[in-house]
Amino acid sequence: MAKVAQPAGFYGILNAAIDDLLEYGFDSQERLDRWLKRLAATAEISLLSEEKLSAALQTLLQRTFKRATSDREILEVHPGVSAFTLRQVRPKLRQLLDQKIHASAGLIRLNREASIARTLQRFAGWASSVPAGGTEVGKRREVKKQIRRGIASLPFEERRVIIDQGHKLTAAINEVIAVDGGAIAGRWHHVKRGPPSYDARPEHVARDGKVYLLRGSWALQRGFVKPGSVGFSDQITQPGEEIFCSCWYEFIYALRDLPRDMLTAKGKEALLEARAAIRQIA
Repeated sequence: MAKVAQPAGFYGILNAAIDDLLEYGFDSQERLDRWLKRLAATAEISLLSEEKLSAALQTLLQRTFKRATSDREILEVHPGVSAFTLRQVRPKLRQLLDQKIHASAGLIRLNREASIARTLQRFAGWASSVPAGGTEVGKRREVKKQIRRGIASLPFEERRVIIDQGHKLTAAINEVIAVDGGAIAGRWHHVKRGPPSYDARPEHVARDGKVYLLRGSWALQRGFVKPGSVGFSDQITQPGEEIFCSCWYEFIYALRDLPRDMLTAKGKEALLEARAAIRQIA
């Protein structure tokens, strides 16, 4: 007697479960529990292993860290920061990388568990509504599509989480360099052209090119600067703070690089004195 082929993979088990419920209906909790147990076990096996996910996450974040702390990137984001400051902050930056790798792995794990739970919940909700004895359902394909939707999008969501954590790591690195390096303000840059799925936030687009004063800077403490028309940086969300945001600040370290309306009378006087001193040296 030929053996009946067993369904393979998560979708094979899911299809078999749906066919079984359509034929026999929800005639016992035992039937439903048996399928839920098989589906949960198969989902874990079918998905990319946590070890491989962690390795991919670590590789991407390390690559992000290397790029964000490269001379080229620092000169673009932090023109004027001293080499001494960079040497001083390197241990902090390495610690940020380790923290982000750990936090991101936990986030991916939670997303995975939630997606599996949603799929099983969707299946259980549908299965418990099928009358005992089964039913003829013409939309069998649509039923399967709806139930497996949560798990089908999981690999994409995992990739998005990894990419988003890379943006957040870059933003955290730049914040540490800016604070320790004595930045005065930040000029917002919006990524105008992202991937096809990129949904730009209108408020982020409106911030493009605007300069936000950093609260607590040396220039503010000495009365050289005042917030311009857009205010302080801590009055808005930061680059990379909101999910999937890839905007960034170009940090300003010198009074001469600020918009004129951000200089106080005292600041303008200090700038003139500095320029006069430079001319004397030259």
